[in-house]
Amino acid sequence: MARGASEIAEQLGFDFWFKASFDKANRTSGEGWRGPGLQEGLRQLAAVRDATGARILTDVHEPGQAAPAAEVADVLQIPAFLCRQTDLLAAAGATGATVNLKKGQFLAPWAVGPAVDKLRSAGAREVWLTERGTTFGHGDLVVDFRGLLPMRATGCPVIFDATHSAQRPGAHGTSSGGDRSAVPLLCRAAAGAGFDGLFLEVHPEPARARSDADTQWPLSELRPLLEAFAALWSLGRSLDGR
Repeated sequence: MARGASEIAEQLGFDFWFKASFDKANRTSGEGWRGPGLQEGLRQLAAVRDATGARILTDVHEPGQAAPAAEVADVLQIPAFLCRQTDLLAAAGATGATVNLKKGQFLAPWAVGPAVDKLRSAGAREVWLTERGTTFGHGDLVVDFRGLLPMRATGCPVIFDATHSAQRPGAHGTSSGGDRSAVPLLCRAAAGAGFDGLFLEVHPEPARARSDADTQWPLSELRPLLEAFAALWSLGRSLDGR
């Protein structure tokens, strides 16, 4: 995965970070597969970094995970459900690493400022924000692209999570569902709106993915998706003079 995605990104001129989780602590069901755990997961991520040269991004769910994760990862990610947890934000910021804060599905775009302040005051080198949709009714997400403006006003780069935005949380009872066919449309809209980057869950065989199988994007179709995003992103920037 890291080799395939990084090669495509390099050929298209994209900066690239490889993201994987040592622990998926927010599974719908307690029986859901969580991953190899902190020590083994970080060992595997270090092996990916050393073998491919890819920069690494990974989640942290507890304050005690931040320091060891920062020894391997270039970017620490705060999961959406935990985006207001003060102790976790302080621990991640104190590592001095770049932190990617995923906006909670329950949080208005203009309400992310205090969380950003927590990270900055703790010492984060840089803070990114990621939009991944907002809870709409029961069991669905909606993306309001107007939210880019107040999120950008924080001074942070703003990333669009196209695959999680296509989710239907808990749709299968013990796991999340979603609509993969919506991903290209969401990516094109994000490019036109002017987001600074894309977050994508990609898999060579999405149906076999242990997490979010309904919305994983096929590795074989990654290049055309990124080509369309890049073309529209460049056009949007030229039109608004950025």
